[in-house]
Amino acid sequence: MKPLHMGWPARLAWLWLACHALPASALIATPPAAPVPTTMPAWGASGLLQAASGLAIVLALIFLCAWVARRLGLQKYNSSRLVKVIASTSIGQRERVVVVEIGGTWLALGVTPGQIQSLHSMPAQEITEDPALQIGHSAFAQKLRESLGRK
Repeated sequence: MKPLHMGWPARLAWLWLACHALPASALIATPPAAPVPTTMPAWGASGLLQAASGLAIVLALIFLCAWVARRLGLQKYNSSRLVKVIASTSIGQRERVVVVEIGGTWLALGVTPGQIQSLHSMPAQEITEDPALQIGHSAFAQKLRESLGRK
């Protein structure tokens, strides 16, 4: 099958037809445009009150949804059972040492903005409170009770 090639007279005829068909669309009657108001309607007190009450309702719904999510426990910091952060301490402005439990192993990780490096690993242990901290805490509470009782 031969490709269809048009010579210059056929191209000229198509171009003439396309140019003369376009102005025919301008002959179609269109309804007149509606007059444009010259002044914009001003916001009255009722409009401002309606907008403010709508904003208050939307903000109240956002806070209500956040309260419900917190109440139902939908947001949890340690939702993963596989990895659990045991302890964390800052050793610089942007450097931290973090102890993480993975399975039955504790990993001490050095965390910087650019990388995370494993420092040490050991078997997981029970977390016990330091007795020195408990004594200091109870001593502080006792001193506070004594000072409040004197007044």
